[in-house]
Amino acid sequence: MSSIINLEEVPVTPMKRDPAWKHVQMFKNGKKEQLKCIYCKKLFNGGGIYRVKEHLACRKGNGSICSLVPKDVTFHMQQSLEDSGTKKIKKGKKQKQQKQQKKQKKQKIEEEIMPLVSNQVDENDEVVDAHVGEGMSKNAATKKRKKQKAEEEETMVSNQVFENHELVVAGEGMSINVVDAHVGEGMSKNAATKKRKKQKAEEEETMVSNQVFENHELVVAGEGMSINVEMTKNSTPMHSTDIDADSEAVLAVEKNALGPKGFDNDIKTAIGQFLYYVGAPFDAVNSVYFKQMVEAISSRGSGFECPSQHELRGWVLKYSVEEMKNDVERCRLKWGRTGCSILVDQLTTEAGRVLLNFFACFPDGIICLKTFDSTEIFVPAKCYELIRQVVEEIGVGHVLQVITPGEELYAVAGKWLTDTFPTLFWSPSAAYCIDLIFEDFGNIEWISIVIEQARSITRFVYNCSAVLSMVRRYTLGTDIVDPAFSHLSTNFSTIKRFVDLKHKLQTMITSQEWMDCPYSKKAEGLEMLDILSDKVFWSSCQMIVRLTAPLLGVLRIATSELKPAMGYIYAGIYRAKEAIKKALVKREDYMVYWNIIHNRWERLWNHPLHAAGFYLNPKFFYSIHGDMQSQILSRLFDCIERLVPDTRIQDKIVKEITLYKTAAGDFGRKMAIRARNNLLPTEWWSTYGGGCPNLSRLSIRILSQTCSLPMYKRNQMSFEQKVNSGNFIVSQHISDLAFVQHNLQLRQMLTSKEQNLSDPLSFNSIGMVEEWIRPNDLLFEENGSSYWMVLDPSVNSMLIRPSNDEAEELGEGFDDHEIFNYGK
Repeated sequence: MSSIINLEEVPVTPMKRDPAWKHVQMFKNGKKEQLKCIYCKKLFNGGGIYRVKEHLACRKGNGSICSLVPKDVTFHMQQSLEDSGTKKIKKGKKQKQQKQQKKQKKQKIEEEIMPLVSNQVDENDEVVDAHVGEGMSKNAATKKRKKQKAEEEETMVSNQVFENHELVVAGEGMSINVVDAHVGEGMSKNAATKKRKKQKAEEEETMVSNQVFENHELVVAGEGMSINVEMTKNSTPMHSTDIDADSEAVLAVEKNALGPKGFDNDIKTAIGQFLYYVGAPFDAVNSVYFKQMVEAISSRGSGFECPSQHELRGWVLKYSVEEMKNDVERCRLKWGRTGCSILVDQLTTEAGRVLLNFFACFPDGIICLKTFDSTEIFVPAKCYELIRQVVEEIGVGHVLQVITPGEELYAVAGKWLTDTFPTLFWSPSAAYCIDLIFEDFGNIEWISIVIEQARSITRFVYNCSAVLSMVRRYTLGTDIVDPAFSHLSTNFSTIKRFVDLKHKLQTMITSQEWMDCPYSKKAEGLEMLDILSDKVFWSSCQMIVRLTAPLLGVLRIATSELKPAMGYIYAGIYRAKEAIKKALVKREDYMVYWNIIHNRWERLWNHPLHAAGFYLNPKFFYSIHGDMQSQILSRLFDCIERLVPDTRIQDKIVKEITLYKTAAGDFGRKMAIRARNNLLPTEWWSTYGGGCPNLSRLSIRILSQTCSLPMYKRNQMSFEQKVNSGNFIVSQHISDLAFVQHNLQLRQMLTSKEQNLSDPLSFNSIGMVEEWIRPNDLLFEENGSSYWMVLDPSVNSMLIRPSNDEAEELGEGFDDHEIFNYGK
């Protein structure tokens, strides 16, 4: 028991690259490290990450399997295990091939170069071995070289460097003169032989084709060179060196010397220069499409012909447009069962143009339907008209709700829309409303002061390379600024990051390294020391985290693309209010924050879909002691009346609700009871709801909906061209390009297994973190203090995002009537 208590959680280091590390926590137990599954909480005493991967992949053999791991994680781990086995086989074959190629190459070079040396010796009887006197015969020298060659176990033919020698690779087609500057006239043959043997014994690997002895300089030119070796009688430098080299080869060597060692430097440089030229973001190389492109080109080989701009804007774009339209049609086939939500995303360009992007969201994904420029006609009537057109194109029977930003303009358009289509709902974006809650929290005086104190630290750190590198070393590469959904939520995610890194930051400012750092003595460094040593600052940060961390969790649920949010959003807000009440205890204290939530969330707290999603989620429904709140049941009835026009089916649903409430039939099976916590709500209804077909069908449609547009990368490529183009053909062409681009980005978001993490100093994050990293009125000396090239890299560790599923963290038990009744 004591060993468990003494466990100290430590972050996963950047070197842990196996995908299984994202699903474990690492603890230090004395000198021993132990791993813990984040799903079933099993603690592993040994076996390493491979044992955990087998556990997550549900592979029996070396240990137990995880019963709580999500299916997609299991599949990913199984794929990883298969890939690792395949890689080992391929690696063995590759090493064998490389060894064979190396041997063949060595033999080829020997065949090409050795005749050059031997022919030169045959033609020139005056060639003298560097450590042999003038009297040594041609045959003796040749025999000695052959004997040395036979004794060497491994040879590298291209060059050889002995003590105090320098090797320079110049190019092809040049002649070489090697001059021995340290051999006197009277050096005996025996002395030279002994010295040569001594050198041979000291060398582990030798190279046969060319030898450079003490204080000699050898220039290897490549193919087609001639070699002249002559001895001087004194130690003066040689008078002439004949080098006829290819200048391009020399430049190539110099360029390779600038970068890290590797055979692909030229390729990587070419890719980088192209991306710099077109202004593409650096993380473009993380795209699955970039990797597909590189693999396709490399598989084609040297015969590949680059596409022309006419092909890219012609048949290639046409093919991509048709592919995306086919995806839309395939999605329509699923909407009959699950329905879909239409989401409206407002984007304002740098030129002030207002663009409305329309998306269709459903359990299997999200697709972009079209983009409109509404700058000149941004009024409720026009918004209503655009949304109505999209609903009719999709089919009103498939649409359960339309989600828009929460401004009054959209509320008016939404009211008109529900009047026109009485079988759907209008909803403001949940993420938009949570952002407004964060804005109001940030305006509270004591919270605002703490945020400004934290910003004074980050502005100093992120504008001084030396300090930022030191911080990253002490935090194991984790940044103290945490970009979130928007600049408003970033304020509170960063305060939480401060709390997570408290001990590491305090360790840094009390270290000798910090005390010796010249920036620690500056006014900003002293202020940083004072703040990070202030107990009031840390207690305030911890209180802010207690008040806002549950809301950050609700925001992640609302914007997640992993599972539909409708079954969880109501419970998420309940937990957020419950956490505030527990943190502040006194009613007059917590009502300050509850009133902010009530003001911003009122339309969603009473929204029929949100309440029905809570009621129909078996995990929450069966965890309530006593009767369900009457207002929640009333909202469910609202959904039945609006979404099911047929009154006969309405009556059947009401009867089936009784079976659900009493857990009758299959609902009461032990399997169904266990599955309440293990299956997605839609899967649970699909599996055990056969006895209530009408209620099951309605439940699946409601629980399949989202509450907000997932976070995706909004790239404004060509939008300014689109809205400013006066030509109809050009405008349509760019509209198709935007359609393809949006859907490729959304497809990447849904298929990528990697977390979408951001470096605060990346160009993509600047809008969200600007207030945290913009410089103070600092005037650093011109000594590279803010130069990016000296930075230690940011390594996104496991602290960046919680590994656990936020929805699963909501737990059970919802019995506080004050929370349900809005504090009344």
